[in-house]
Formats: sequence, C-alpha cells, structure tokens
Amino acid sequence: MIPVRGQNLSRLKWLLAALAISLLLVEGVYRISPLVTAEHLYSDLWHRWSGVRYTPQHVGLVAVDDPSLARFSEDPLVFWTPLFARACETLQQAGVGVIGIDFLFTITPEKWIAKLQLKDIEGLKNYDQAFRQMLGTGKIVLVGSLVRGHASENDTLLLPHQDYLLSLPDFDLVSHIGYANLKTDENGSIRRYEMAPVSNLAPGLAEGAPRLALGALLAVRARGLPADAKAWELAGRTVAPDRLAHISYAGPPGTFPKISFSRLLDENAAKDPAVLALRGKVVIVGGDFIGMNDVHDTPYSGSLSGAGGVLMTGPEIQANIVETLLSGAETAPVSDGVRWGVSLLLIALTLMVYRNLSPWSGLGVLAAATVSALLIAWALFQQFLLFPAAHLQMGLLAAYTLSYGGRLTREEREKRFIRSVFRRYVADHVVDTLLASGKMPDLGGEKTRVTVLFSDIRNFTTLSEKLDAHEVVEFLNRYFERVCAIILEEGGTIDKYIGDAIMVQFGAPVPYPDHAARALRAALAMREGAVDFMGWMSERFADRNLPAFNIGIGIHTGEAIAGNVGSSIRMEYTVIGDTVNLASRLESASKTLGCMIVASSETLKAAGVSVKTGLHDVIQVKGRETPVEIFEVTGMER
Repeated sequence: MIPVRGQNLSRLKWLLAALAISLLLVEGVYRISPLVTAEHLYSDLWHRWSGVRYTPQHVGLVAVDDPSLARFSEDPLVFWTPLFARACETLQQAGVGVIGIDFLFTITPEKWIAKLQLKDIEGLKNYDQAFRQMLGTGKIVLVGSLVRGHASENDTLLLPHQDYLLSLPDFDLVSHIGYANLKTDENGSIRRYEMAPVSNLAPGLAEGAPRLALGALLAVRARGLPADAKAWELAGRTVAPDRLAHISYAGPPGTFPKISFSRLLDENAAKDPAVLALRGKVVIVGGDFIGMNDVHDTPYSGSLSGAGGVLMTGPEIQANIVETLLSGAETAPVSDGVRWGVSLLLIALTLMVYRNLSPWSGLGVLAAATVSALLIAWALFQQFLLFPAAHLQMGLLAAYTLSYGGRLTREEREKRFIRSVFRRYVADHVVDTLLASGKMPDLGGEKTRVTVLFSDIRNFTTLSEKLDAHEVVEFLNRYFERVCAIILEEGGTIDKYIGDAIMVQFGAPVPYPDHAARALRAALAMREGAVDFMGWMSERFADRNLPAFNIGIGIHTGEAIAGNVGSSIRMEYTVIGDTVNLASRLESASKTLGCMIVASSETLKAAGVSVKTGLHDVIQVKGRETPVEIFEVTGMER
C-alpha cells in the first residue's frame, strides 16, 4: 500500500524529530544549568572514586597542628610571631621561594603588650621585630579577607595590622596580601577558585587594596610575575584576573606533603630532609588543629562513597589552587563539539534500538544508556574533563518518552486504521485477534500462504429472471447474511462479492496456521446452510416455479500476495495471484464434477486432518502447465 511508504517516512520523521527535541532540550537545560546540583553530585563521586589523582609537585604545607600547640602551650597564638619568623627563616634557608601564611594577624604582640600596660618590661618593646624584618624581605605573603556586605552595603576589608602592612616592601599590598576568601557553590562546597575576587569596597578603600586571592597570588609570585598585570602566563596558558575555574584537586585531604610547624623550629631544621624537600616550592603555613574553624566542604566531603564527610582545611584548599595553576592540570568542561557528539551518538543509538523493542525492554536500554553516560563522564574525568552526564541522562529520558509516546500514538492510529479497513471483511473478534497479535499486516503487499474459497449460486440467471429486482436483492441479502455468519465464525476474510458469488480467504490478514481446515469447515457449514436456505426459498417463492436452490464451492491453498489494492480514490484489501485464480476455476469445476464442494489436493494436505472425499479427478487448468488433482469434499473429522 502506498501508505506503508508513508508510514515509514512518518516514522523516520518522528525519529529525527525526537532526536532533535532531545538534543535541543539537553543544550537548553545545559545553558540555564538547572541540573548543576546533579552534575556536582557526579563530579564529587568521580573525585572520591579517583582517590589521589596526581602527585603535587609545586606546593608544600606547614601545619600549625596539635603537637605544635602542645610544644608552645604557654604562648597564645598572638605571641607566636617570633616563632613564625624563625620558621620562615628555616624555609628560606632550605631554598623555599615564596611563603604564604594563612593566618590573619589583625593585632600585634606589641599592641597586646601595650594594652596590658607591660610596655616598660625589659625585652618586650621590640618583641615583634624579627617578624617585621622577615616581612620586609618581600618573600612572605599574608592574608586579608573580604566581609561581604548585605544588599547595597559595601564590603568590609579585613587586613593585617598596620604595623605589618608598613613592614611590607613599598607598602605594596597587591603583591604581598592575598584574600583568604574561598569561592563556595550553592550547597556550600568549594569546587572552583577565583583569581581576583570581585569586591564592593568603598571608593576610597578600593584604591591600593589587595587584588588577588591567596592561591592565585602565590602562583603568580612563584613564577616571578607582577601581581598587578592584566594577565599571566601560567603553565602554558594565559590566565586573566576574572578567571573562575574548577580546582583540580590532587586528591582527598592529606594528599599534600605536610610538615609540623614545630619541626621547623628544631635545631638544624634547615638540614632536615623533609624540609629540604620543599626547595623551590610554594609553602603555605596554616592551621590544622582540633577546634580550628578553617575547614570546608569539598568534593571529598560527601557520603555517597560511604566514607562519610571528610572536611579539608583552608590551607590545603589553597595548596590545591596553587597546584592547579602551576601544574596545568586543569579540570575543564569538555568542548561543545565533544558534548554534542557524545549526546548525538548515544541518543540516536537508543532511538534506533527503541524502534524494535517493547517499552519494558526499552527501559533496559534506557538504563544501559544512562550507565554508559556515567562511564563516559568517568573516563573523561580521568583526563581532567568534565562531561555533563546528568544533562545527557535527561536527554536520554526525553528520547525514551518521545519514542514510545510517539509509537503508542502512532500505533493507536494504525490500529484505528486497521480496524476501519478490516471491519468490513472479518468479524470483530478477528480484528481484535489481529490487533492483539502485535504484528500489523503489511498493507503495501506481502506474500503469504492462504486458502481461498470461491462460492456462487447455481442457476442464478434463471432465478433472477423469475424474480423482480427487489426480490433478487432480498434473497441475495438473506443468503449472504447466513453465509457470512458462517465464514466469519471460522475467521475467514470476506474479500468481495461478485454478483451472486463470494470470495473468501483464510490466513490473511490473521495468519491462522489451520487456515485450510477452517476453509473446509466453513464450506461444509455453507453446504448445510444452503439446504436450509432451500426451504426458505421454497416457502418465500412457492408459486414461482423456481429451480432448486444450490451452490458450488471451490477451495485451493497456496501462495498469494495480500495487500491494499486500488487507486487513491478507492482501495480494498484483497489477495491476488495464481492461488485465487485456481480457487475460482475449482468452483467452476464443481459443476462439471457434479458436486457441491471441490478442493485441491494442496488444501487437503494443508488441512492436517482427515477429510472425507467422494469424487476425484485430475483437470487441466488454462494457464497452468501442471494438472490439478481435485476432490469432492463430503465431510471431515472433528
């Protein structure tokens, strides 16, 4: 049928439409980022599964830890500046280039001493001198902090005490003070870093204020670059001040080599192998003791892996930022080309597979494709690339919904069409069986094995001459009503009425395996119905001197072509071919043989049951080289 090509074209169009809609949905959602939380969950999981991703080469940590606090337990931290000076001197002797101290010195010991009115005590007047001299070397980076204002309020700038600021070379805050602020995501976790945090300082305060975040400033200083430059070349790439990028964490908390602060204060500490291992590196000195507030959520803090929430100290996060900038191990989103290519391939493949699967089987494919998206994202993460797996999974779900939603709608239309086509030919229960089979007939034409039955009324010309037009139509309708009920009961398809003749096929459109037996049973029932109808004719037209009512039936089994045949104006489902022609010839042969039902040997063989036969003959049919063996059918075993 011409509609078959139309159906195939329609299905192809819907497939392409589903593909386009799914891809556009993925892209649209990706751009407005409503699934960012899901993507964070996946990337956090990749971090935890990966463990240590790479070995840090550029940064070391010095921890003011619990052993350090215990060793100097009698000294409050505010009085530790001489200790910081000694520690920094040790690091410089060991060959460390840049030192970042992640403590905010908002008050000096000397001011504290003055507050306690102890200024006249011998030896305390220049208590902080060594530390200020160390700051004067220009190799120390201190931290400040931005306290964000509410709504339209200006930010508050927290800086080290002015005595320390005055000790910096040229009072250069931009080169020697970095912001300790860390960039948090919506859920409070730290996954990205800023080069230069955007501030809302009062105009007079903004001029000359620190510019870069601590990690960014340490990386810039490590490469000997000016902190006030418009951009920097780091690890072979140009980095702008407005950069906001993912931190390439080297691994979970504890990945970076760490030395206790107290170890730097030991005798001959500069010759300690662990200290010497810091040569040429950036060293961050920060807190790592119980009760410290500088701990944060990172990708390693979740519990999906079952490890529980492990927080990371601020100094180690800063170390990861510096390592990211100096190593070039940048975790970046995949290119648009890769993202589109993977999405197109996976969604297109699933749509193609869905065409031949039930919705339940399709769910299995959807699950497999969803897992594949995760595996792809995991593999790319190993190459420091972030692939939006959650967005692709949403596209796969959309493709599944569109595919089966479209199919259900299309199949419902096809079922309505099939019902409208066949309800004129077969019983309703046969149509229901056809639709329930899940295999729609190919209305465009298909070769199938069928049994064709032809029947006509004997002496119809004589009958019609003795009856008026209304009476002819009356008795034909009455007869066909009875005959059709018999045919439909056996699952036959009424192909067409040809005057007083009727053509029926068994096995199409519903492919009954016992179509030959059904045709024989129908023929025997039609013979009995003809005897009963003979009585009706005698009563209805008693005074017309009509010839006895009788019918002839021919049955043959073989290959035929079934489909919708006709024009664009009118089409009918029918079967055509030699099998049809031969069944018609056998109906004519029944007159010659002098019996009511004639069937070919092929039909008797295909019936698969014991058929009672009477007269037998071999006839030559015009147009066929091989003679046809025919039998009178008198009955069959049930």
